[in-house]
Amino acid sequence: MTTAIDTNVIVALWDAQDSLHRVARAALDKVFSEGTLVISGAGYAELLAAPGRTEEFIDRFCEETGIVVEWEIRGYSARRRKQKGAEAKRILADFVIGAHALVNRYRLLTLDAGIYQASFPKLAIAMA
Repeated sequence: MTTAIDTNVIVALWDAQDSLHRVARAALDKVFSEGTLVISGAGYAELLAAPGRTEEFIDRFCEETGIVVEWEIRGYSARRRKQKGAEAKRILADFVIGAHALVNRYRLLTLDAGIYQASFPKLAIAMA
């Protein structure tokens, strides 16, 4: 089974002082043994926005942990190309992360299940 990872899980994993660090670590260990781990391009961008994080750091982390970054958001690029002259629209990262998991039929590992359950009731969520 493929599991998409919400940014908050990785951020908690990176900060040993975070109250959810152990929870995030245990949840990642569990889903790692059950299949492939992925993050969306939006999740990668959120990780990159954290202070002191570089592309090299995130790329190395993903490589070492076997997390695959999926850059393509199906259909969005095609719809935007059809809207000639339209300016780029901002997308909330949580919505994109949830949509990425739902469209690809992944379950989502998150520390904030409430947001995703409300927006994506059919999304399979792995509780941390």
